[in-house]
Amino acid sequence: MSEAAAVGDGAGGTVRIRTRLITLTWAHLLNDGTSNYLPGVLPAVLVAVHGNVHMAGVLMAALTIGQAFQPVAGWLADGTGGRWFVALGLLFSSLGGALLGVTDSLGLLIVILLMIGLGSALFHPQALSGVRSMLQGRHGLYTSVFLVGGEMGRGVWPTAASLVAANLGLHYLWIVAIPGLLTVAAVLRYAPALPPKPRSKRPIRLRAHSRPLLLLLGYRSIRSLTISGLVTFIPILWHLHGGSLVGGATIISTLIVVGVVGNLFGGHLADRLGRRIVLVASTLATALLVVPAAYAGGVWIWVLAAVLGPLLFLTASTTILIGQDIFPENRSMGSGIALGLANGIGALLVLVIGFLVNDTDVMIVFWVLAGLSIAAVIPALTLPRELMGKTTQSEVS
Repeated sequence: MSEAAAVGDGAGGTVRIRTRLITLTWAHLLNDGTSNYLPGVLPAVLVAVHGNVHMAGVLMAALTIGQAFQPVAGWLADGTGGRWFVALGLLFSSLGGALLGVTDSLGLLIVILLMIGLGSALFHPQALSGVRSMLQGRHGLYTSVFLVGGEMGRGVWPTAASLVAANLGLHYLWIVAIPGLLTVAAVLRYAPALPPKPRSKRPIRLRAHSRPLLLLLGYRSIRSLTISGLVTFIPILWHLHGGSLVGGATIISTLIVVGVVGNLFGGHLADRLGRRIVLVASTLATALLVVPAAYAGGVWIWVLAAVLGPLLFLTASTTILIGQDIFPENRSMGSGIALGLANGIGALLVLVIGFLVNDTDVMIVFWVLAGLSIAAVIPALTLPRELMGKTTQSEVS
């Protein structure tokens, strides 16, 4: 019996659905926490590897470039079925997170960061398909609930890692990876086991999907660049102004944790109002606030971070669902393109803009991010109309 069918089995089916959704959401929190805490300790890591500000973009690119593997991971996950990709991804991310602070070699550090990115790429497509397989209707809202777990991990772990690094040293960062390693067994037991999909029956029609695919990639890549650019260079800017390691990390935590509000209600708004208005409004509002956030001082930087967070993540679940709808014959791959490939492109762009800064001034980054955010309105307005309606209660497969 499918997970979706279990919804109709009364209390027992409801409990199974709830247990599996909680397991995936908790695993998402831990996976994204251990694979995204680098910004919270980035100034200290740069000192440890004798790197300059330019190297910040290189390290962040190495961390996230592996996510470009998500479409391939999604294709493999759909063909294989089960839940092994979710468990293996969490294992890789957690192991990499445990090893991140043990080396002062730049080369080995980049290898570890690539390993973390690969783990994240393996985890997300099958986990997202698992969530969608369980839930009929209101996909935007329920996908948002799952995504909240990841954003909470991304928000809390940078501050947790900075506290460990500031009080115990970088070599003790393995502490923050322990929960993820312990949760792998729970994933293997409770995460939904998807049936394999025969690839011969529904071939992937890349040419037919090329136009909406390129538009979605353009939009999501700019959004990914904006988020990655902010979480990379706000702590660097804070450090250049004499702020503490933990203080810079708490700005990132504020941005991402409060951003959970946008992640949750963005899907709900798309369910009710349609997707296009959410994409456009989020992008324009972000463009207006990026530069003021860079110039803000004192408590205002936390205030603006708290406002920017929901705006940045308002489109997360919507763009993933669009990716799945572009590729109905392989939704794991659609998720991987919308989330992973776009994040990988965003990572390369972070690397590029990192070379625009110097050791005393990073302000140009924020002006570039604001300009590109305005440009992202173009693909949002030109995505096909059939992908832009309210989320429907379409058949989940």
